Amino acid sequence: MKEISIEELKEKAIQLRKTALTMIYGAQSGHPGGSLSAADIMAALYFKEMNVDPHNPNWEDRDRFVLSKGHVCPIQYSALALRGFVPYETIYTLREYGSPFQGHPDMKKCKGIDISTGSLGQGLSCGVGMAIAGKRDFKDYRVFSLVGDGECQEGQIWEAAQTAVKYQLDNLVVFVDNNRLQIDGFCDEIMPLQDLEKKFDAFGFETKRINGHSMEEIVETLDEVRVAKNGRPKCIICDTVKGKGVSFMEDVADWHGVAPNEEQYHQAMEEVAGGLR
Repeated sequence: MKEISIEELKEKAIQLRKTALTMIYGAQSGHPGGSLSAADIMAALYFKEMNVDPHNPNWEDRDRFVLSKGHVCPIQYSALALRGFVPYETIYTLREYGSPFQGHPDMKKCKGIDISTGSLGQGLSCGVGMAIAGKRDFKDYRVFSLVGDGECQEGQIWEAAQTAVKYQLDNLVVFVDNNRLQIDGFCDEIMPLQDLEKKFDAFGFETKRINGHSMEEIVETLDEVRVAKNGRPKCIICDTVKGKGVSFMEDVADWHGVAPNEEQYHQAMEEVAGGLR
């Protein structure tokens, strides 16, 4: 865990948003909405909470991160570039042939990716496997996984959750990016938030709901779960806004997987630079 102030973390979140937007604009392809909604979570994890080493990305005792909602990889790539896992100029190669930054995370191509993801629902199972391995190898590392609220409609998420509880994986922390929107409409029409909370609770997770854009709440919650070694996996449900930080993207499902044009890009960069409102 690194010593860094809340204000510095907020600035890192701005940098993550700007970098992700630049990647998507340059490629004219990618998923800005979910990348922006997850930016504050990623800033807290990569710049404060997770014990990782950019110079030794395969270090056995590192904390692991699984981006189960793999399509928002631009925000993870931004974190990897800003932390120094890869040269920053790599951001201009998103989705190009031979780039480490493929359309979904690829552990064979990009340093710092712990598992290849993209098929929704499968990533959390991989995270559970990593957490089991940590327990059996008597390692102190933790496993963090980011899933989408729409992704929680996949049955495999709940099979993984059952397994996490069975093996008492208190080294597993699941973040739910609850931005309520998917490409075909509102997630909460299918699985209301209260049902999502109740399910994780009922399965035996230690569950907390927070404002996913409040760096103060994110950091405070991470401080709490870090010391809660009570045999229960953790679930942090983060209320977020799809496209957060860009006025014309916020809460608009159409920005799930559309790149901005030049005018939109410059407006977005200016708004993001001003910080969250």
